[in-house]
Amino acid sequence: MSNTTVYLKCERNIEVQSEDVQMTDLGSLHCSDTAVCARLRALKVHHFSAGSPRRCVISALKLVELIEKTCPGVSVQVLGEPDVLVERVEVKKRGRGALALKVALVCLVSFFGTAFTIMAYHNDVGINDVFTQVYRIVMNREPGGLNVLEVSYSLGLALGIIVFFNHVGGRRLTKDPTPIEVAMRNYEEDVDKTLIATAGREGHEEEA
Repeated sequence: MSNTTVYLKCERNIEVQSEDVQMTDLGSLHCSDTAVCARLRALKVHHFSAGSPRRCVISALKLVELIEKTCPGVSVQVLGEPDVLVERVEVKKRGRGALALKVALVCLVSFFGTAFTIMAYHNDVGINDVFTQVYRIVMNREPGGLNVLEVSYSLGLALGIIVFFNHVGGRRLTKDPTPIEVAMRNYEEDVDKTLIATAGREGHEEEA
């Protein structure tokens, strides 16, 4: 076992449902010795007791210490994150009616909120006056009600939104991530870094 090397790749943020957090929950672990690998993957690294915070930050140094205590003589190579943010979550099953109501509410808020934003922006920049002026220049007469310029602009606006957000219904136009997915990923990374830094500053990080 003295020549055995254990490769540990930790994730930055993980969610667990059990009170006990095992080594395999925190990321990937590889070792040429299958017995050592199986033993380490089942190693308990943390326990969420009743009344304790549902979040904790576990340092990779603690994991290295636990591995060396469990399997003396092994060499540990840490390839992933230096700290892991662990959060315990409880999955609550909701009825189809409540889920459908929630989806409908989100759709309504998104639809009317977006419509109000577009209308407020158009009113702010005076889009009607712009369309009227352009129509006068091109057609050499006053516009009468709905015209081809307004219809073309509306269709182009809808098409631009679809292309920008890379979605048509539930289908993706390309394999590239959407702007919302990129923004959410950046937001999650900023939140994780802040929580890890706060835990380290307050001394709540579990170290070796």
